Amino acid sequence: MSAAATRRLTTAQALVRFLAAQYTERDGVRHRLIAGTWGIFGHGNVAGLGQALVEYRETMPYHQGRNEQAMVHAAVGHARHLNRLSAQAVTTSIGPGATNLVTGAALATINRLPVLLLPGDYFASHAADPLLQQLEHPVEADVSVNDALRPVSRYFDRITRPEALLTSALNAVRVLSDPAETGAVTLALPQDVQAQAYDWPEEFFADRVWRVRRPAPDPAELAEAVRAIRAAARPLIVAGGGVHHSEAEPALKALVDATGIPVASTQAGKGALRHDHPADLGGIGHTGTAVSDALARTADLVIGVGTRYSDFTTASGTLFQHPGVRFLNLNITAFDAHKLAAATLVCDARSGLAALTDALAGHRVDAAYETEYRTGRARWEEAVEGAFRADDDSAVPTQTQVLGALDTVVGDEDVVINAAGSLPGDLHKLWRARSPRQYHLEYGYSCMGYEIPAALGVQQAAPDTPVWALVGDGTYLMNPTEIVTAVQENLPVKLVLVQNHGYASIGGLSESVGAERFGTDYRHRVADGSFTGAPLPVDLAANAASLGMDVLRAKTVRELREALSTARAATRPTCVYVETAPPGTALPAEAWWDVPVAEVSAREAATEARAAYERAVADRRRHL
Repeated sequence: MSAAATRRLTTAQALVRFLAAQYTERDGVRHRLIAGTWGIFGHGNVAGLGQALVEYRETMPYHQGRNEQAMVHAAVGHARHLNRLSAQAVTTSIGPGATNLVTGAALATINRLPVLLLPGDYFASHAADPLLQQLEHPVEADVSVNDALRPVSRYFDRITRPEALLTSALNAVRVLSDPAETGAVTLALPQDVQAQAYDWPEEFFADRVWRVRRPAPDPAELAEAVRAIRAAARPLIVAGGGVHHSEAEPALKALVDATGIPVASTQAGKGALRHDHPADLGGIGHTGTAVSDALARTADLVIGVGTRYSDFTTASGTLFQHPGVRFLNLNITAFDAHKLAAATLVCDARSGLAALTDALAGHRVDAAYETEYRTGRARWEEAVEGAFRADDDSAVPTQTQVLGALDTVVGDEDVVINAAGSLPGDLHKLWRARSPRQYHLEYGYSCMGYEIPAALGVQQAAPDTPVWALVGDGTYLMNPTEIVTAVQENLPVKLVLVQNHGYASIGGLSESVGAERFGTDYRHRVADGSFTGAPLPVDLAANAASLGMDVLRAKTVRELREALSTARAATRPTCVYVETAPPGTALPAEAWWDVPVAEVSAREAATEARAAYERAVADRRRHL
């Protein structure tokens, strides 16, 4: 009997070959699992993975990044836009290159989005010890800086021998492709092991398809859910990101059309219903709409679909105030389904929604309830129109008027990306999502610096789609470097750069909690040590131009509309720069958010804020 066929390759070469042969499949449609690899090379990966990526560049696309954290953001944006069916890998050197991955890994895992991290690591043989950038631990010699990635990864392994990759690579891909387990996956790769040769079984490189299942609901759980919905007088659906990941938007619409149950959405779930659907109430929670939050306070059954119930969604436990309110959670993971002591439907969102629609045949909410929420959404639409409207086209626009101008320019296919600052609140309240993937808010980690690299990942996933990164001045200063990558790869992303000379969101929060906006402005320091002088002479538009973007400066509402139209038609990276007029946000929060205030203070602002805090926190409920 002949020996099994093998191929002699280095560990790095074998890994790249393996990854290029992995696929996901759902509903009969196949996707390449690892669509490409982002990388910044240094010692620790240049001779191993760097060489392997050159050797197999025709089968594994390579993208050159400028910042390691940003590369993870780009990969996450790509995965989210493709509903977690395709992902990207990220390779870095050892030391700071590796530790720069931690923030991006946390973002991916918190948002349940797949990304494969391949940081270099120290010599497994300890032949060179200590080496450049090595963290020496006095009692644990096997610790490296990559261990910082353990708590933010859904799967972690350090490949200290070539043959260990046979098991770990399969486990890594299993987690990446499983919607109930996915997040950041880390394979730490000692630089000597990357370069070692091994006789790999040919089967390791065969095409492998990972089927993404759509588990159906348990019959007993389904029957209990149907009873709860039929018994509810004021049910409310909270749509989370799981609706999008499952491509369950048509199934949600079918259920809503049949039953009349209204839908409020989390940041990740916005767009689950098109904005002009009569049952779409917009965002919910601290940044939600007035109609959503009013109904949430009186709902007797809250039906969570694909949501993990963050504190912004629940208004820190103060939103759902009906005395007898109960929860029914449909989620692919039991971990999220059991939150708020809910009855559970642990299943795929599309499968579960379709089963509910069939089982609820003939059931519909009371007509008076439909009239109530439709009246409320009509009133809110008037508020949106007021926030978007600019009565004087020659005036400097407010931030909400910037969104209004963009609203008139985008098409159904455009994607709008944001993550941090005051824009998420305005967008959640005001944006009219026209399609399932138009609204792209990263608000699980709300990471400043996410928007520009994420736009690159989305643009790679949807090359013919206009992709907008909405960025405030604070976020821009955190991470503008991937503009260079957009230019290098000719990715025609559109950057809307909003200059308001400070941290608008945290400034407002600071004022509300008695911290008096301290340290939240971009201004000259004055004699008393505060930052209340003139704005700094910083030209962010010139900076974007210096990195290779075409830049359009807009000073008025009219110029802004013209610039946005020009940018949308552009075929290369383009920035629209606008300085906004106060107020930074036009519509106040409709629900509370818990940020503890100093219990004692000698300053009046803090004592007044504490009194308001104690009044608000008294409404908190523990749903048991």
